[in-house]
Amino acid sequence: MAYLLTKTTHLVFVIAWMATVFYLPRILVNIAEAGDEPLARARLLLMGRRLYRFGHAMFGIALVFGGVLWLHFGIGGGWMLAKLLLVAVLLAYFIVSGRWLKGVDAGRNLPSAKTLRWFNELPVLVLFAIVYLVLAKPF
Repeated sequence: MAYLLTKTTHLVFVIAWMATVFYLPRILVNIAEAGDEPLARARLLLMGRRLYRFGHAMFGIALVFGGVLWLHFGIGGGWMLAKLLLVAVLLAYFIVSGRWLKGVDAGRNLPSAKTLRWFNELPVLVLFAIVYLVLAKPF
């Protein structure tokens, strides 16, 4: 029972974090397309800052429960190390998104909207690989 509750909690917070990983770059696309509209940019920046903070909290909680699963329940193997490496890639992606957001707040330019759209698609591929590793446990 403790295992299932821990795993459920971990998954719920991972899902919440992944929502921020997917949505924050979309906010960046909208900022890039807003141009010089100060009200739209201000609203999008506020949304982005709140989402980024929320994402950090969700990641932290998911990490704690994932750590409990790994250390207390002994889940692991080669697939787990590969999964953790990919999670680190997603975390780096999330941090880059947050730095771009902070850069906009400091007056720096974003990459083009087209570049940001491509950037927005990357986590889907990484998430696909993570889910495959978790379900198939290939090694």
